Amino acid sequence: MESMSPPSAIIPALVGPPVFTSFAEERMHRKQRLAAALRIFSRCGFNEGVAGHITARDPERPDHFWVNPFGMYFGHIRASDLILVNHQGQVVDERRFAALHTSGGLTPVNRAAFAIHSQVHAARPDVVAAAHAHSVHGKAFSSLGRLLDPLTQDACAFFEDHALFDDFSGVVGEIEEGRRIGQRLGAHKAVILQNHGLLTVGQTVDEAAWWFVTMDRSCQAQLLAQAAGEPKLIPQEIARKTHGEVGHVLAGWFQAQPLFQRILREEPDLLE
Repeated sequence: MESMSPPSAIIPALVGPPVFTSFAEERMHRKQRLAAALRIFSRCGFNEGVAGHITARDPERPDHFWVNPFGMYFGHIRASDLILVNHQGQVVDERRFAALHTSGGLTPVNRAAFAIHSQVHAARPDVVAAAHAHSVHGKAFSSLGRLLDPLTQDACAFFEDHALFDDFSGVVGEIEEGRRIGQRLGAHKAVILQNHGLLTVGQTVDEAAWWFVTMDRSCQAQLLAQAAGEPKLIPQEIARKTHGEVGHVLAGWFQAQPLFQRILREEPDLLE
């Protein structure tokens, strides 16, 4: 697990995720950040019907995670709408599920969300949050069956720090496939799911969400560069050094803060 110490002068001293004195306080924070991340995904256009999910591990019960309800629009989700699921696929907050079912006829949890995220969380105890969506540039790039090149400073965040899962077999619905995705992710921050899309993880919801946003944009930049000509790669030693600056866990959290500041000011109802 990477430490939270600042990697360089680009991160101001004494800046970092909040520290909590109780599980209840930390749980509420994670749920509110999860709702905010889903609103951010909506703003970014990462909606594709009912596809996509972000999860946050419960701080008190590490084999449980919070997830967005299946079939609910990202842009409407509040912290109180989130559902708690254990690694066996059981909805734990039955009262909340009953309210959702009565009001909107919603299915509690996306089957693919459980199959993927339960196994990612199980494989990576250091991971607090995981994000997956069918973003346009992410899924377009995934069809190439390759890793991102170090073409830009931002893309260097993923240099030697993402993997390719090249075994698409349809909609993920089985635990075994989720387990193999978790294995392919390894110790990296992201995995490209071939012919499917992107999946990113982080030690905070903020970090996982930021890696997804910037990875999708890096996919877009590479697609544009390749369409225009023959891109010039950043040399490996420079890409590796840059990764240490922009790809660190704290850098991911910090770069997400402007997005969260904006969504919290403009859509404060997500905190409810």
